Parts: sequence; structure tokens; C-alpha cells
Amino acid sequence: MKQYGLIGKQLSHSFSKLYFDKKIKEECIQDVSYHLFPMDSLEEFHAFIQKNKNIQGLNVTIPYKTEIIKYLDKIDAVAKKINAVNVIQILRKKNTYVCYGYNTDAIGFENVLKKYDASFLKSAIVLGTGGAAKAVAYVLQQRNIPFRFVSRQPTNNNSLSYCSLNQDMIFKTTLIINCTPLGMYPSIDTFPEIPYHAINNQHLLIDLVYNPIETLFLKKGKTQGATIENGYQMLCFQAEAAWKIWNADNITL
Repeated sequence: MKQYGLIGKQLSHSFSKLYFDKKIKEECIQDVSYHLFPMDSLEEFHAFIQKNKNIQGLNVTIPYKTEIIKYLDKIDAVAKKINAVNVIQILRKKNTYVCYGYNTDAIGFENVLKKYDASFLKSAIVLGTGGAAKAVAYVLQQRNIPFRFVSRQPTNNNSLSYCSLNQDMIFKTTLIINCTPLGMYPSIDTFPEIPYHAINNQHLLIDLVYNPIETLFLKKGKTQGATIENGYQMLCFQAEAAWKIWNADNITL
């Protein structure tokens, strides 16, 4: 039986297994299963792959999307530009295997943005600098949407601290994306500390978190009149792209 799954830490928040279990059942896909594989450290990655010989592909989530790269044999051009991987294809032959890395988060986020009017896509603030934030930034760059990162520890001229993010910056920005785990189950009482009072009906707030359906970040934005979207549609788009990779007849790298 072919196996696929998700690696990361604290996977109880994830809808990935529910999504793929439903897909496998509804499409009557035979001899395939999807599992959650919590990992305390990626040092166990190769031993895990060697032991579980039926695994053909993996999704990667927090906090391993960047760290996983050094454990892979090859990554595709987009994942290399983003410097983050959220999908792994594992090709096996006898007692050997090769791990290929891809990024479908960018595909997911691009498809989400397609739904929205250009008035929301003039400029952006990206909260967080992890693997998901890198994929979001890649899409914004491809669309020529100017943006700034906001981080607890700014590292370059394109990143701000939360203390530096003021009312005027929020007011002049139309798109705010939360790429941090703040608000994710079970820490549902947490949220990014930004000037929510400066948000209005000209803003689009996207939270990559999808559990709960409406985080405090989104609730606070909605109270101010903003259009809001959680991360579920992005999950679906990136998951379908991952499935195509896992089941492709060949790989182009």
C-alpha cells in the first residue's frame, strides 16, 4: 500500500489528514493511505524514510519547511528561489531512495489571490518570516506587489519589528497576511500585535491558519470592516498540487 503523510511538530491542529482521507474515499482511490508523522527533530528523517518503505510522499509543516532542505537530494527551481519546501516526493528503487522537494504553498497562495480585486492587492504586510511567509513573499514578488515583513527579530531593510509597525503603515497597506502560528489551535487566544484600529473596509486580511476557522486576527479585522479569509482554501490548493506531484509519471527538476 502506498503511504503519504505530514511531518512537523504538534500536528493536532492539522486538517491535512482529514482532507486526504476524504479525497481518497470520495475518489475511490485504492491501496493508498495518509498519516500524521510528528517529528521532534529532522535528525530522524532518513531513518524514518528507510524504516517506512511504503511512504511515497510527504507534506512538511511547521517548523521544518526551511530546515528540511538540507536533508533532500534535489529541490525544484521554485522551491530553491523560495528557500522552503512543503512537499517531498520519494522515489524508491530496491534498497535506495531519492527525495525531491517542492513548494506548493506558493501555488496555493497564488490561487487565493486570484479571487480578489486589484484594489486589495496594492501593497502588503507579511507577518512572520518562516517557510510559509517565504512562499507568500515569492508570490507577491511575482505579482509586483510591494511588501514588508514584520518579525520579532528583523534581519534586513525589508523587515520591521512589531513595535515599528505604526498606524500610518497599516492605513496605507491594503493586504495583511498572517504567516505566524499565532491564533492556531490550541493557542486560540493569541494574535499578532498590530494596530488593528487602523484597519478599515479597504483592507484584506488573510490568515494562513485555518484551525480555528476564524482566528482573533481575523475577528479583529472583521470588526474593523475588513474582508477576511482563513487558510483553508490555500490548504486545498496546495494539497491538490502536492497530489499531482506524488502521482506524476515523471519529474522535471
